[in-house]
Amino acid sequence: MTNKKNNKIILIIEYILVYLIFLLLSILPINLVSLLGGCIFKIIGPLTNTHKIAKTNYLRIFPSAKSEEVKKQVINSWENLGRTFFELLILPKIMNSQNNRISVEGMNFLEEIKKNGEQVIFFGIHQSNWEILLPMIDRMDFNVGGIYRHINNPYINKLILNQRKKSIASNDSFYTPKGKKSAKDILDGIKKNSSIVLLIDQKDSAGEDVVFFNSVTKTQTGFLKIAKKHKMQIIPVQNTRNNLNNFTLKFYPPLKPFKNHLTDKQAMEEIHKIIEEWIKENPSHYFLQHNRFS
Repeated sequence: MTNKKNNKIILIIEYILVYLIFLLLSILPINLVSLLGGCIFKIIGPLTNTHKIAKTNYLRIFPSAKSEEVKKQVINSWENLGRTFFELLILPKIMNSQNNRISVEGMNFLEEIKKNGEQVIFFGIHQSNWEILLPMIDRMDFNVGGIYRHINNPYINKLILNQRKKSIASNDSFYTPKGKKSAKDILDGIKKNSSIVLLIDQKDSAGEDVVFFNSVTKTQTGFLKIAKKHKMQIIPVQNTRNNLNNFTLKFYPPLKPFKNHLTDKQAMEEIHKIIEEWIKENPSHYFLQHNRFS
């Protein structure tokens, strides 16, 4: 009983510290908030065990990279991660159209989809600031659902989830926590004519073995089964950070892997080729700290 009480006190103290930071960031300009996050993570990140994972991942992507290049790009990846985390705390402000932070390419593909009243699966990766993906698609008149990773501290989790929810304009778009609940919520959303936004580059221990950067990795393919069953098109979305705090979302033409009678594994191999190119274009803006290849 005492341990539970002590744990709750620790969780509350953590929340108070994060909330005080949140209050401070909420009154600062966007550029300064992003800069602070980048600077802090550039200092702290290399001191953690995760730094070794990031360097190993970079060498998986660029096997012949020299040590100075690895060092520079991984530190820059820490900066992007710090910017992304701090920007999440002020996400509604970033999404405010008056701040003019996000540009879009490939609107012609989206207009065609809306014209036909189709449901689609949008996929991106953990690059640039991936948190802008769902709320931006929501603002383009798509009802969308997306999955987020639950934070262990329930008080901090609620604070951050509120920021995510405040960033979407439609009452019909939604976030759902990763796990059994998300599977149910996603399927319920599809029944209600919602589209889906997914980040597909992370390890899935229950997934299929698919080649990614010349390594066989456990990979999620469940969304392909959903797309096939519900006849949903699959739209790649590349997310780029420009000039540090401005972003471009580039929507590509719909993929049609099932018309070529590909298996889920073969379709995922084709998708991996696409996201590999995105990562190679901007490796320092990629989430290298995730243990993707183990």
